[in-house]
Parts: sequence; structure tokens; C-alpha cells
Amino acid sequence: MAGACVLIAVLALAALAPLLAPYDWNATSQCRRLAPMSESHWFGCDLFGRDILSRVMYGARFSLAMGISTVAISLIFGALFGITIAYRGGRADTVGARLIDAMLCFPPIILAILIVAVLGVGLWNAALAVGMSGIPRFARITRAATLSLVARDFVEAARSVGSSHTRIVLRHLLPNLAPILIVITTLDLGSAVLFTATLSFLGLGAQPPTPEWGAMLNAGREYVRYAPWTMVFPGLALFVTVMAVNLVGDRLSVVLDPRQRS
Repeated sequence: MAGACVLIAVLALAALAPLLAPYDWNATSQCRRLAPMSESHWFGCDLFGRDILSRVMYGARFSLAMGISTVAISLIFGALFGITIAYRGGRADTVGARLIDAMLCFPPIILAILIVAVLGVGLWNAALAVGMSGIPRFARITRAATLSLVARDFVEAARSVGSSHTRIVLRHLLPNLAPILIVITTLDLGSAVLFTATLSFLGLGAQPPTPEWGAMLNAGREYVRYAPWTMVFPGLALFVTVMAVNLVGDRLSVVLDPRQRS
């Protein structure tokens, strides 16, 4: 419940940032450069005199949007590929499984950097890179779950009455896979937000002056000894968000799994 409340609060801040933010996120000279925390600027100011609180609130929009986009890409393509090869079986499953294993051999961060190098530096290119690097993980989990379902009697019964392959997948397999997909999607969302922030911190994702949390950490790292608030508050927002998502995902894994619930 604590994680859910925090996550709802972060989503509300992201949605209502134009109404709740005390200043324009990109307006300079709002205060003295690298000014510390004060009554008018709760989180202090950055190198250009921009209010960090406003930038953190707007940054929730970019960080959450990138995280959700990457998870959506991984879920759609990974789940589709895993279900397809597991349902078809035979040579298709063998070749597909070896392809998944080959892609999993690459560290995700290296694979994402390689994709960004091909596509170019940018906010949504980084999101696409992280999403593509997560496809093998989703495909492997979905394939394993589908293999256990294909051998069940209800699938054979559906085939015996003449149900089409599309109907079997949509009507019988997907509803049984939904709890697993919900859990891994929720658990992967926190990693996706952290992953995209990492690329932005490395200069491969969001570019200045975009108020994305990873980019804010990158911008403040040179002044952390003199103005630590430039890194503390974006990092704290990232930590709290990822922790909240992981808490919700852990709870969902218990609620949606009858064996753990018992």
C-alpha cells in the first residue's frame, strides 16, 4: 500500500506538473546560480538559476513516459514472439529459443548503447533502445509459460472442436498468461525507468535542457561537492519511484500467484 500510494503521488505530480510547479521548468535567472534550499526554492537552484523542484516535477513526466514506453515495447514484441514460437513448436520453437539465448548473452546496457549508436542520441531513441534490449527477457518468460499451457487439456479440447489458432491464442492462452505478464511488466517498469535514466546520465538519452532525472544527475555531477542538491533531489525522486514500483510489483506477484498466496 505504501508503494502504491507513492506511485499514485508521483503519477499525480507528473500529470499536474503545470498546475503544481511553482516556476517554469526552463526559465533561467529565477534565483542565484546554484542557490541552496530556501523558502522560495525548496530544492534549490541549478547552474542556470532554474528551480530544481519544478524541474523534478516535470521530470517525472519524461522519466515515467520513457519507462512505460520501453516496457510496452518489450511486452508487445517479446510476448508476441514468445507465444508464437511456443505455440507453433518444433523447429520454430528450437530456432526461436536459440535466438533468445543469443540475445540474452549481450549485457542489456551494452545492447542498448549499441542500438543508440545506430539510431542516434535522443530521448525516444533511448527509450526504443531500452525497450528492444528487454524483448528477449519477456520472450523467454512468455515462452516458458506458454509451453506449460499448450500441453493442457483445454488447449487440446479447443483444437478438437475446430477453434482457429488465433482464437486459441486470444481466447485461451492470453487470459492464462495475463497474471504473469502483469507481474513481469510491473517489476520491469522500475528497471526501465532506472535504465533510461542511466542512458541519459551517460549523455545518450535526454539532452539538455530536458528535465529528465538522469539528465539532471548528469548536469549536476560536476557541482556535487559545492551544490549537492543538484544531484540529491533528482536521485531521490528516481530512487523513490523505482522503490514504489518494485513494492507494487512484489505484492502483485503474491496476489496473482495462488501458490504464493496459500
